[in-house]
Amino acid sequence: MEEGKSSPSIFRQALTVNKKPFPWLKAVLAGIASGLPILIMLLFNNLQYGLIAALGGFTYLYVFPIPYVLLAKKLAWVVLGISVSVFLGTILAPFPIISAITMGLIGATAFFTFGAFRFIGPSAIFFVLVFAMSTGMPIAPEEAFLRTGLVFLSGILSWCIAMSGWFFNPHGPEKNAVKTTYIALAQLVDALSTKSVNEAQYHVMKSMKDTSQTLASGYSKWHTSNLFYQLYELNNIANKIYLGMIETNTIQQPKELGEALRKIALVLESKDIESAAKHITLFEPIFQNEQTSLIAKEIFNAKDCLNAKSKTSEELHFTTPTIKRVFVGALNKNSIILINALRFGIFTFLAAFIAYEFHLNRSFWVPLSCAAVMSGATVIATFHRAIQRGLGTILGIIVASVLLAFHPSGYFIALFVFLLTFITELFIVKNYGLAALFFTPNALIMAEAGAVGDYSFIYFATTRLVDVIIGIAIGLIGVWLVGRNSASSRLPHLISKTIRSQAQVFFVVFSNKKIYKNYGKNIEFNKMNTNLTNLNMVFDAATGEIPKDKKALEYYWPIIHSLEEMAFLLEKSSRNKERQTLGDEKLAKILLVLEEMAHAADRKERAPLNAIPVLNGFLIIQDTLQQLRKNLMGCGENIVPKQSL
Repeated sequence: MEEGKSSPSIFRQALTVNKKPFPWLKAVLAGIASGLPILIMLLFNNLQYGLIAALGGFTYLYVFPIPYVLLAKKLAWVVLGISVSVFLGTILAPFPIISAITMGLIGATAFFTFGAFRFIGPSAIFFVLVFAMSTGMPIAPEEAFLRTGLVFLSGILSWCIAMSGWFFNPHGPEKNAVKTTYIALAQLVDALSTKSVNEAQYHVMKSMKDTSQTLASGYSKWHTSNLFYQLYELNNIANKIYLGMIETNTIQQPKELGEALRKIALVLESKDIESAAKHITLFEPIFQNEQTSLIAKEIFNAKDCLNAKSKTSEELHFTTPTIKRVFVGALNKNSIILINALRFGIFTFLAAFIAYEFHLNRSFWVPLSCAAVMSGATVIATFHRAIQRGLGTILGIIVASVLLAFHPSGYFIALFVFLLTFITELFIVKNYGLAALFFTPNALIMAEAGAVGDYSFIYFATTRLVDVIIGIAIGLIGVWLVGRNSASSRLPHLISKTIRSQAQVFFVVFSNKKIYKNYGKNIEFNKMNTNLTNLNMVFDAATGEIPKDKKALEYYWPIIHSLEEMAFLLEKSSRNKERQTLGDEKLAKILLVLEEMAHAADRKERAPLNAIPVLNGFLIIQDTLQQLRKNLMGCGENIVPKQSL
């Protein structure tokens, strides 16, 4: 973490446009997914049904570069969730209070599910939107199945559009994940013997963990291609290279090693990997250092794997937790996911309740704006969302006023929905405010075109602006009152829990207890990974709190880094077929040291300096234990942060 630099104001941060490339293909397909249902229903001369069906097009907005096996499942649940939301919104529209409660439940459930499984995407926002818009339609409970059917069919269309990429690049996300790992390894080689080596090492571990999860989610028992086996083997080789790097103090020919790793990463960008691999030439190894020779050997093994000369004989093993384990971990009382989901649901309900009680016209914009604001991952992100949504809405109303001044109908509405969805997806990666600028007129056109009554656009635009301001205010109050410092206050206890769960894993690994091939059966490993996941999420949330305790965060970051490394090493040791055991005395001493560190972390005290026994054959683990204790002691300082922690 950098010191001495003043951070830009929250307002300036909210207006920052990042440098991510425009997702042209996704934007076009998103526009088609939203506009095509309207166009199809226009062929049957029914614009109203077309606008209802267009709600199913929001399914495509949950498309992200994840393995197609996982994407197919995720989008199927999104289609069902959106369809159920429309059904419930239609039948509960005559009952405002019940609608408000249901809206909160839908929001909390979707928010919790996306958080528990760590799905990237817009989370609960579109489930709340389609439910809210359904309650704002002409009250007709008898049309519940018709509306739900239209939305479901449109959602299936979005699913088909999203899955069409499988025919052209079935393992694209997996290839990109493995490529990222090799680039991270090359950057680690560059960073050796520099001050940034710890950060580079952390990025490698994170990348390898993400890659393993990506491969696990892309694995299918029914069909596994040769390319998938290659990627699996390349990931295993990357793990061996990393272990070789942290086992040695000196790397010979680092420039050549880094270039070789980047060449392997470059090959993974090709459609024909085997053909591209034949044209790469690696360095001539001249090593006196045995450890460097082993690293070079693994790099050449990676090239052979790309050439399809090496076929893995290993069974595929993944550390994917069961669905039950994911939910149990997320339901833990210290889980930031559970806290945020409850806050999201409660304040979405309050926003809807206030809107209904005051009989605001098209009152669903109030809870929708509240939900959009609270979707921010941190407190700071929430304030960013409030600023972005406020400015985006004001400018978006101006855009909508220009478009609606032409009184569009029929095919022009389908065209506008396509264009505005296209532009929204194009700019969402740049800045949420820019996306809101185009999402606002899109939603207004859909609402206005389907409205029944003689209200003018000025009336709708004015009420929309008032509703958005009310919703933003409720969302900000919710974040400020509930959980403002909930993340940082949980860090010590979660660190303690993680250390204790690692002690349990340490006992299983080094006392020759049975370790199942299916990691879902290994309770100790499940607990450790759940605690580590919760710890990382809480730390990420703590970095966005207001006020932010920089000193405390700088203290805890290297501790979490050491815990990540310890988990990585324990898992790798458990997979060693010639796993050694420690004597009872050594094992007892190690467990005592870990318990002392856990106790000290929970009470925010210094850990005792009891000797860590020599672990012959496991010196990396011994070094990591020593580093963890050093980090817990504040790197030699006498002060353990206690401000709000």
